[in-house]
Amino acid sequence: MTLDGICDHTAGLPDEDIHWHYTELLAEGDAILYGRTTYQLMEFWRTFVENPTEEKSMNDFALAIDSIPKIVFSNTLQSVDWKSATLATSDLKDTVTELKQQPGRDIIIGSRSLILQLMNLNLLDELQLCIYPVIAGSGLPLFENLNQRTVLKLARTKVFKEGAVVLYYEIPH
Repeated sequence: MTLDGICDHTAGLPDEDIHWHYTELLAEGDAILYGRTTYQLMEFWRTFVENPTEEKSMNDFALAIDSIPKIVFSNTLQSVDWKSATLATSDLKDTVTELKQQPGRDIIIGSRSLILQLMNLNLLDELQLCIYPVIAGSGLPLFENLNQRTVLKLARTKVFKEGAVVLYYEIPH
C-alpha cells in the first residue's frame, strides 16, 4: 500500500528486495487465499514461469507464487486453470476456521477484500503491511467498512533499501 493508505498494485515500486521478501513469505505458507480480482491479476506471474526473464528475483517469485496452493473465493468464476489453484467450496469464515485448526504453516491472505472480511470476522492473527514511499493521491483505501476499531501491536519492522517498510502487527483477540 502507499503512504496514504491506498491499495493499488500499480502504485507501488516493487524492487528486487521486495520480490525476495515475498518469495520467502510464500515459502513459509501452506496456502494463499485470493478473491477473484487479485487471483486474475496474479495470473500475470505464470508468464515468468513459462518464459523466465533475466531478473532472477522476479523469476523466483513467479516460481513461488506458482507452487503455493491457492484457494480462490469467487461468486462468478466457474473454474480455475492454474494447477495449484482451486475454487473455495465453503464460505470464507468456514474455510479459514478449518484451515486454522489444521497443523501446518501460515495461511496467507492475498486480497484486500478478504483481509477486510477476515478482520470483520476477527479471524486474522497478524497483518503485514508493505508500505511504499509513494503518495497515490486517490484510489482504493486498504481499510474501509470495518465493523470495529482494532488496536494492533507492532511486533517488528523491516526496512528495504529503496524506502519501503513492512510493518508486522499482531492482532489481539
